[in-house]
Amino acid sequence: MTVKYVLSLIAVLLVFVLSGLFALKQGAVSLSWPQLLAVLSGEDSDSLWQQIIWQLRSPRVGIAFLAGGGLALAGGILQTVTRNPLADPYLFGISSGAALGVVVTMVLFGVSAPVLLSLSAFAGAMLAVVLLLIVAYSVRYMQNSILVLAGVALSFGFSALTSLLLYFGEPQAVSAVVFWTLGSFSGASMAMLLPVSVLMGVSLAIVWLLRAPLNALLLGDESAHTLGIHVQRLRLAMLLLSALITAVLVSVCGGIGFVGLMIPHLVRILAPRAGSYLYPASFFSGGLFMVWVDLAARTVLDNQELPVGVITSAIGSIFFLLLLFSRYRTQ
Repeated sequence: MTVKYVLSLIAVLLVFVLSGLFALKQGAVSLSWPQLLAVLSGEDSDSLWQQIIWQLRSPRVGIAFLAGGGLALAGGILQTVTRNPLADPYLFGISSGAALGVVVTMVLFGVSAPVLLSLSAFAGAMLAVVLLLIVAYSVRYMQNSILVLAGVALSFGFSALTSLLLYFGEPQAVSAVVFWTLGSFSGASMAMLLPVSVLMGVSLAIVWLLRAPLNALLLGDESAHTLGIHVQRLRLAMLLLSALITAVLVSVCGGIGFVGLMIPHLVRILAPRAGSYLYPASFFSGGLFMVWVDLAARTVLDNQELPVGVITSAIGSIFFLLLLFSRYRTQ
């Protein structure tokens, strides 16, 4: 282990720690650094500050980190298994399917329990994956272009059904769903933190264990076959894992787009030799990115919170155009 590697690791850890502390410090009511450290260490027993830090901001920062990391990980997986740099949970219709499942549960059945929302989101995401695979296998070969086009078509179809349900829904339910679809971490709680942390940890571990077969997919299906990899089985498993990650995160924080597209690309640009470390690097970079986006969402305007999905979509659209422009210029 070289000195440069150790120093880089220390710098990254410092960035993560300081970002987390700054996110806990800032908000509608900002604390000074001594106040924050006193609350975290238990020296300040003021119930108001304790409640703000431990019951409001800590779970929010934690969920924001896990959501950003999970979406970035799902995007990295999809870009690998499809060998398409523009692959993203939203473009493949997985997010729209999960959102449709949640909207059906909330509008038609009036259910808002987190567990049931997660199950309905997963059902919607699985429906999207099943339809995507049906289209892919109907042409007898899972071509990348077919997957992308089918995913975009499914995304529009699910969005149309969601809009139709909202049109006929009750005003109060529609208002709650519309705010939810824009993306927010305002409903984060400590009860959410543990199951989402377990899911993200297990997902990251699975991807890390399968990093060699996943990297082999980048060489092409035939080359992967010659290395003894069951390509279709691996691709299906990764699609299902991406669906599970996306479904849970959509049910927890609503629609947040472009993270799965942007972060893996930025990791490849900043660390072109990342190799097998692309997935953990994307996860932690996505988490850090989302912590700062959430901080901006709740501090840019006084006494008002911006939807997180609006900010990520604005940044993502600019990034997408720059990506297309750079690819066009290099051809």
